[in-house]
Amino acid sequence: MLKKKVFGGAVSLSWALALLGAPAVFAGPMDGNSGDVMLQGFHWTSYQTSPWWSIVQGKASDIGASGFTMVWLPPSSDAASNEGYLPRQLSVLNSRYGTEAQLKSAIGALHTYNVKAIADIVINHRVGTTNWADFTNPTWGSWAVTRGDEWTSATGNADTGDGYGAARDLDHTNATVQGDLKSWMNWLKSSIGYDGWRYDYVKGFNGSYVGNYNTATVPYFSVGELWTDLNLANSDAHRQQLMNWIDATGGKSTVFDFTTKGILQQAVQYNEFWRLRDSAGKPSGAIGWWAAKSVTFIDNHDTGPSTSGTSQNHWPFPSDKVMQGYAYILTHPGVPCVYWVHFYDWGHKEAIKALMSIRKAKGIHSSSAVSIQVADTSRYAAIITGTKGSVAMKIGPGDWSPGAGWTLGTSGTNYAVWTK
Repeated sequence: MLKKKVFGGAVSLSWALALLGAPAVFAGPMDGNSGDVMLQGFHWTSYQTSPWWSIVQGKASDIGASGFTMVWLPPSSDAASNEGYLPRQLSVLNSRYGTEAQLKSAIGALHTYNVKAIADIVINHRVGTTNWADFTNPTWGSWAVTRGDEWTSATGNADTGDGYGAARDLDHTNATVQGDLKSWMNWLKSSIGYDGWRYDYVKGFNGSYVGNYNTATVPYFSVGELWTDLNLANSDAHRQQLMNWIDATGGKSTVFDFTTKGILQQAVQYNEFWRLRDSAGKPSGAIGWWAAKSVTFIDNHDTGPSTSGTSQNHWPFPSDKVMQGYAYILTHPGVPCVYWVHFYDWGHKEAIKALMSIRKAKGIHSSSAVSIQVADTSRYAAIITGTKGSVAMKIGPGDWSPGAGWTLGTSGTNYAVWTK
């Protein structure tokens, strides 16, 4: 893979070309200047509120009025697991979240309020209908499973990524697997109404296949979940992995900015706000290198705290500092993703809406310029330039003001946002 040194770090050639204003590698909002804000439209135990699709449908008007332009929905295929992440029959859309008809109604309601529906695409692995690998809908044989899988009867080619022990790893090099997945995804668009894809567990297969599937399906939006260990002593290596994956897709997908999540929660928890500025003076997450391809977030169904069982508590953001996190991601570049639990269950709805309203009013977008003013042991402050004005923000217990000419837009415990 070609690399180029930019701002002291090795980044993808595609990123370097984008920075220099070269022609976009993929049409649509993933190229930059996107004002999209996404809502994760579920949590880990949403299936227990059945049918969840009807809950989403009932919230569609409020979701649109709140300023969200996309909702990421949970896996909708028949699955061996309640949550949907052990897919069984891909083309059967009756799940613990509801029926196919209820899903279509929910998506239709979202569309009524100009909100796009993003499907959770679980294609790294699959389970059989009654045993290890008797795949139906679509029907596949042992050739569809990577050689060396824990199912010893697998006859496919070697895995192109990390293994996944709870299900059979799919052979994405196989033309039939590729063709069936493309047909299924295009059917999800044309018949069910989905607008884009959230790819689950993309470290399990090479990113080039995501590029291939996106070329064949032309989603409005695409984002991959590349979740790897973060070493805070070398965070550049972590965001370089994200850059490499984006580059492997041919620049045809965004990626969740796990680097920003890890650094941001470390900063607010331990007053280490200096971590939020890299050696080049830029944001230290993926948004500092390729913001247009970065989806920022605070928590999701995996990482979040296990309050009421809604998340798995794998890597939770400090619960009492969640709004500092949103004050950061909703004023900074990238495409922000808000967690359902924070918005609808934790009482942060109005505070988050205020931040979203400022973002939209000042035209802050996925490639907005950031000028970091201070990043030390008590505060982080930055000025972000939008298409309709500028935003100044501060998080942390330390004092900071942007000076004369600014108007306080919103504030809360240890955060404030001004407009100009």
